[in-house]
Amino acid sequence: MQQTGAITGYIDVAQVTLYIFWGFFAALVFYLRQEDKREGYPLISDRSDNIRVEGFPPMPAAKTFLLRDGRTYQAPPGNIDTRYVAAEPMERFLGAPLHPTGNPLLDAVGPASYAMRDDHPELTAEGDNRCAPLRVARDFSVDPNDPDPRGMIVVGADGLEAGVVRDIWIDRSEPGIRYFEAEVPAAGGPRNVLVPINFSRVNGERREIRVPALKAAQFADIPAIRSPDEVSAREDDIITGYFGGGTLYADPQRAEPIL
Repeated sequence: MQQTGAITGYIDVAQVTLYIFWGFFAALVFYLRQEDKREGYPLISDRSDNIRVEGFPPMPAAKTFLLRDGRTYQAPPGNIDTRYVAAEPMERFLGAPLHPTGNPLLDAVGPASYAMRDDHPELTAEGDNRCAPLRVARDFSVDPNDPDPRGMIVVGADGLEAGVVRDIWIDRSEPGIRYFEAEVPAAGGPRNVLVPINFSRVNGERREIRVPALKAAQFADIPAIRSPDEVSAREDDIITGYFGGGTLYADPQRAEPIL
């Protein structure tokens, strides 16, 4: 007897399902790989500034995002980072490691590099500045069971005193300390700088905060912030980059081989 309308007699349904899955997975990888090119592309070639490096798949069409404060952001942004790189190749071949030629802690080279993020403070869900000093965020306080960092001495990698903690900056979205605000000596007189807690080691018994990333004299050049009571996303990256650079460049011996 001949049957009509039946497909399973001559089509392997499991195999067709597998092919559909492969097609869906390939499309998903293509989509995700294209979407992750909304930031950082096109790449800049070491061979020439005129070479546009996109790879496959190509960059996606620009998409405009409406931010909650009324501003807009376009991705890909369409502008190429043209900052001068204060470094030169250590060897004569493409992709060779770069050697800093200026002040590596300030010139955004290697571990001191940073992205040109939005130059506005990050906000909480309620619209407040996400990062703020305790003198502003008065609804936060130090737990009585923990040592209060205010008044503690900041000590650099060389064991010398670098400054004194005057205030604490907290993260309102993920409650915790974000920075120590320290008063440090500088050429034009004392100035207040932000020291990320990620690079700090607090010793409550000795009332000191050690910062292995920098020597005491290098605290005077920590990048400043425009406002005394708020820090923008870009300023946050620049300050963190300064300390990140110090982990390798604060002492010339740090960049040398261990053996």
